[in-house]
Amino acid sequence: MAHSARRDCPELPDFSLLKRLARDRLIYLLEQLPGKKDLFIEADLMSSLDRIANVSTLKQHEVDKLYKVEYRPVVSTSDQLCFLIRPRIQTVKWICDVANADKAVGRLRKYHIIFTPQKFFACEAVLEEQGIFGDVTTDEWSFYLLPLDDDVISLELPEFFRDNFLAGDQRWVRTAGSALHLLHTLYGPFSKVYGIGRFSKMAYESWREQVEEGEQRARQAEIGTVFLIDRDVDYVTPLCSQVVYEGLVDDIFRIKCGCVEFGTEVTSDKSLKVMLNSQDKVFNEIRNEHFSNVFGLLSQKARNLQTAYDKRRGMDIKQMKTFVSDELKGLKQEHRLLSLHISASESIMKKKTQQDFQELLKTEHSLLEGFEIRESICFLEEHIIRQVNMMESLRLLCLLSITENGLLPKDYRSLKAHFLQSYGAEHLLTFSNLRQLGLLVEQPAGETLTVMESRVGKLVNDKTAGKLTGAFSSLAKKSNFRALSRKLNLVPKSDEEYDLRVPRDMAYIFSGAYVPLSCKLVEQVLERDGWTGLEEVTKLLNGQEFAVTGSIGADSSTKSDAQRIVIVVFLGGCTFSEISALRFLGREKGYKFIVVTTAITNSSRLIESLLGNIA
Repeated sequence: MAHSARRDCPELPDFSLLKRLARDRLIYLLEQLPGKKDLFIEADLMSSLDRIANVSTLKQHEVDKLYKVEYRPVVSTSDQLCFLIRPRIQTVKWICDVANADKAVGRLRKYHIIFTPQKFFACEAVLEEQGIFGDVTTDEWSFYLLPLDDDVISLELPEFFRDNFLAGDQRWVRTAGSALHLLHTLYGPFSKVYGIGRFSKMAYESWREQVEEGEQRARQAEIGTVFLIDRDVDYVTPLCSQVVYEGLVDDIFRIKCGCVEFGTEVTSDKSLKVMLNSQDKVFNEIRNEHFSNVFGLLSQKARNLQTAYDKRRGMDIKQMKTFVSDELKGLKQEHRLLSLHISASESIMKKKTQQDFQELLKTEHSLLEGFEIRESICFLEEHIIRQVNMMESLRLLCLLSITENGLLPKDYRSLKAHFLQSYGAEHLLTFSNLRQLGLLVEQPAGETLTVMESRVGKLVNDKTAGKLTGAFSSLAKKSNFRALSRKLNLVPKSDEEYDLRVPRDMAYIFSGAYVPLSCKLVEQVLERDGWTGLEEVTKLLNGQEFAVTGSIGADSSTKSDAQRIVIVVFLGGCTFSEISALRFLGREKGYKFIVVTTAITNSSRLIESLLGNIA
């Protein structure tokens, strides 16, 4: 698939400024503790910190040694300890233990805690309770946004989803509002703001308050529109298997802060960390492609590279010198990256073949279309009994529940019993968490109806009276997903041939089976310039939509190019599949989308955060 951008597509703003501001602020905070010091960094901050300030930068500002926070007695001999942490009570209690242990042996040290992205009252209360409030100094590293690529920015707050949507802890909403305020200050003012979801509304209100409190300065905007969306508006998309290249790399190798570590199965030597972004020319060409196209594109790339190498033949000395100085280094780098991505693709292919990936996709597509539901349940039951993959089992259970507006009581009880027997009784709490979020629920008595189309074929085949009774008892009213799917045309007609090499819509990211609801909403609202005409859709999504025009300090000086640059903010995480879909939509409609997310997620990470045994 040729991904050529429209000629009228606007240029993206330069987000490297966000990194520079974060680095300068960190340096300032480190200098508040003059002299040599040891720095303790929370584990999940290390990757982010590496993108902002490397070890040499920290050393220049008198950081002597670096340690990872490990909740055990410290081995540092320094007289000054600095802690770079998230505002977590467990970590603050550990710091209190360190300070009190020093007190017990009469050791005098200075302690400086840097909370990021902000400190919470609960953490200071712990310091006071443990009797060391006066012995430590505290500060905030207001590091809200990490640019992962030209068009992807992350708050790197994976806990946002569980804390907000499950635990009801809304402290991170203010952080999201502050992140939006920072973007508004640097690249705004924004002329239009759209959103849907409870936390989107709250984040918008927090952002608006901060704008009103701050000083207003007239400036020319670089971004025109912001669209905020809660993750619970669309759970189906992250529960579907990713089949674009970048999504598969994330599923199998785990992309962290824009970096991936390929093991020996890819490198055949030793593990190698690779930055995955638009600077990698090979990756940039295949990242948004359906996996079935990737090998063909890599083969073409290899042929083009060989042609470039072959230019050396017949060159004179002067031409060879020019070739070596101008082109050879770039060709060698491209060759290395090409070999790496070919090996990664082969590794993905092997793993997906082992997992009966095609059968899995077929089941997913049946659930999305509402056909052969009974066969899908049988597949899922076998999957659970064979103890194939717990995350896959839970993902399919949730997908079945959402697409069918809940499971029939008999199916729910049977599948739950099989699951607990296969994977452990501790997952009773997991089922409770999933039910609380509406991801896995049982249909109420008297409403045990499912999609009629999926039962017609069954009635023809079910000859016995018992089977006929079972089939009739599950005839159904359509779920919200079915109604949404019909109104927004989320599931293309299966009788139409879908050419993945020349996709016609965003459904290509799921092999033509499903257009992501989240991205479809963005498309529809931009086309309609608001929510007008989507009233039935928003009602099915439980409302909470809003639209604001020109009230966030926007003025008439907004450039026409800026009006076609849209920030899409996902509160609760977004997938690489959704990013690929928005890139496709941008190319088709002449927009440039910037994805801002609390974290990059996928089905495994989404469900992992809800497991009862890690609560």
